[in-house]
Amino acid sequence: MYKRVLIPLDGSELAESVMRFVVDIAGPLDMAIVLLRVVEPMPTVAVGATIPTFIADDTASRRGDAEEYLAPIAIGLRARGIETTSMVRVGRAEQEILAAARDANADLIAMSTHGRTGVGRLLFGSVAEQVLRHADVPLFMMRETKRRTTVPPMTEAKR
Repeated sequence: MYKRVLIPLDGSELAESVMRFVVDIAGPLDMAIVLLRVVEPMPTVAVGATIPTFIADDTASRRGDAEEYLAPIAIGLRARGIETTSMVRVGRAEQEILAAARDANADLIAMSTHGRTGVGRLLFGSVAEQVLRHADVPLFMMRETKRRTTVPPMTEAKR
């Protein structure tokens, strides 16, 4: 049975929607949750026609923002009695999700997917598909649409 599930989150309601399912089963199955946020590095950009100004990526700041994003979610899960840890990694999302699953000893990865097909998938790629193809552990994928992403707040304990 699964004991530790990794949930990659990108800050969107769509990504968080998988938590409805995981939270419902985590308590009864005594599962621990590992929350993950991946900060993807951005290339340095030059702007300005006559005098170029270089805009460098502030990875440290974005990493701090990611930690602040995960903190209240983790607190809310702990308040529900679910053992929860969180981590922020820097790199390409699909590679860091796979590495985080190994590092956390996760025996399941749970994530939602946009369910893109055709041209949308070709243009934007699919992190979920790459994780599915290369994961060493089972992957629970949930396809969600925007109209079905009402996520219960994770920052308060159930009363």
